[in-house]
Amino acid sequence: MLVFPNAKINIGLNITEKRPDGFHNLESVFYPINLSDILEFVTSEKKINFTNSGLQIGVSDNDNLVLKAYYLLKKDFKLPELNIHLHKIIPFGAGLGGGSSDAAFMLKALNQYFELNISEYKLQFYAQKLGSDCPFFITNKPVFAEGTGNIFTNIDLDLSSYYILLVKPNIHISTKDAFSEIKPKKPKISLKEIIKLPVKQWRELIKNNFEEPVFKMHPEIKNIKETLYNRGAVYAQMSGTGSTVYGIFEKKPENFKEFENYFTFQDKL
Repeated sequence: MLVFPNAKINIGLNITEKRPDGFHNLESVFYPINLSDILEFVTSEKKINFTNSGLQIGVSDNDNLVLKAYYLLKKDFKLPELNIHLHKIIPFGAGLGGGSSDAAFMLKALNQYFELNISEYKLQFYAQKLGSDCPFFITNKPVFAEGTGNIFTNIDLDLSSYYILLVKPNIHISTKDAFSEIKPKKPKISLKEIIKLPVKQWRELIKNNFEEPVFKMHPEIKNIKETLYNRGAVYAQMSGTGSTVYGIFEKKPENFKEFENYFTFQDKL
């Protein structure tokens, strides 16, 4: 079984309140993009075996979400041992949901290949146990996300006439440090309403609350965003809490020399 787990971007990220359990409620829009990993498995007569290539995953087997997805379903269904291979293309810690996507696509692939007949709703229930972003990749369609990023409302958002350029510097962002600078506040107008406006109007209205503290800690990331705007992006933003900055363009963007030492990806949205 061969599948291609894709990434997503966050359009806007508002931290609206701190919850009694210590977590935060937020609102954001999740939008799938074409940057994808490659995930394959075949049945094995021996014990389960996981291998990977491409970019480093950065976690141990015990924390590997692909393996966690397999063992999660194995508790409830009779699954054989597998040889699993993941070719990693989506950068780790980029704010693009790569690990979550790998886990969700593993759940969907196991369901399909072994004809487990798990409903989409139940797959989302399993995915929720693996991470707050994981359920999004079960349906893999644009959504307005709220709660801790686990409550989804389908939205009518089509950006297929635009191009996207992703730029990820070799910077690790401490989510804990960034959160310490955030003061939760409910926006006057929900992102769910603002997202309906033309993309050209997003620049002044759609914000990522993490940009201000992150830009102070890492001015290089701020410079990337400014460069994208200077080179014609109609909208640019840091994606989630990762170090990736994306630009949305009306025309195919050039290969910028300024970004030659960074991970970059461009395609139609």
